[in-house]
Amino acid sequence: MMEEVQARPAQAAQARVVRTDLRTRDLVNQAVASVPTLGLQRAAEFLAAMNVPAEIAVRTLVYPQRRRRY
Repeated sequence: MMEEVQARPAQAAQARVVRTDLRTRDLVNQAVASVPTLGLQRAAEFLAAMNVPAEIAVRTLVYPQRRRRY
């Protein structure tokens, strides 16, 4: 039982490695790259206009250390 509980977090981490939403990834990368020139507000407006969920937009623009690195 204990081994099963310990195995689950590792399986969950492996499951997250596969990124299926490449469109959102590309939009977020584009918005993040534009922050130095256009500013945070314009980058956020871009993501909203492209229907990126607000939770993802906030996490990626306001908390860059929480961005996924894969």
